[in-house]
Amino acid sequence: MAAIFDMDGLLFDTDPHLWVESMHEVAHDNGVAITKELLKYTKGLRIYEVTEFWNERFGWKDSNKARQLAEDVLDNIIARTIAKGRIMPGVYPLLEELKMNSVPMGVATSSPARMVKALLQHFGLEHYFQSVNTADNCVVGKPHPEVYLQCAAALNTLPWRCVAFEDSINGMVAAKAARMLLVAVPEPQQFDNPKFGLADLLIPSLEQFSFADYVRLLDI
Repeated sequence: MAAIFDMDGLLFDTDPHLWVESMHEVAHDNGVAITKELLKYTKGLRIYEVTEFWNERFGWKDSNKARQLAEDVLDNIIARTIAKGRIMPGVYPLLEELKMNSVPMGVATSSPARMVKALLQHFGLEHYFQSVNTADNCVVGKPHPEVYLQCAAALNTLPWRCVAFEDSINGMVAAKAARMLLVAVPEPQQFDNPKFGLADLLIPSLEQFSFADYVRLLDI
């Protein structure tokens, strides 16, 4: 049995607009014009895929440049998140309660490993997790279940004995495709989205979840 957490929007209040701000700033500094039309083609892509898209779109034919731009965006977003981000309500008490009850815990996120490590260390959460799995080690990101399956394997737990926590629809689909139990914690504007009906439990905040709920979900 295990508990597996997404990161952005679930553990940390990392506003999606911060990513857009970072991409705009780095792109502008490198003479790249990022328009709303262009952004719609890269929504949901990992940052290295985004800059490779720019590489093709703008005819650079230079993967090294694309890679460096991705690293620059990462530097920017890490700094912005540390400055403006915060721990989501209920995170510390829940992690502490699960730890006290010897529940193995992992992170399964589409964010790059360098960003995940920096934020977990900055916010003092890294010691709660026995496994941290990122999109860097996956062929494809969410909604594909690969990152969740990797995390379950790293925790030596069968996927259907894992409870996953997600705030997004893509993340929910990934966890359910991995055959995990799913607790959805959407942002307020998305709470009534009928797509979250796929979740095993829908809550407005991690403050509304406890070890007792974990036990009930797994029927243990």
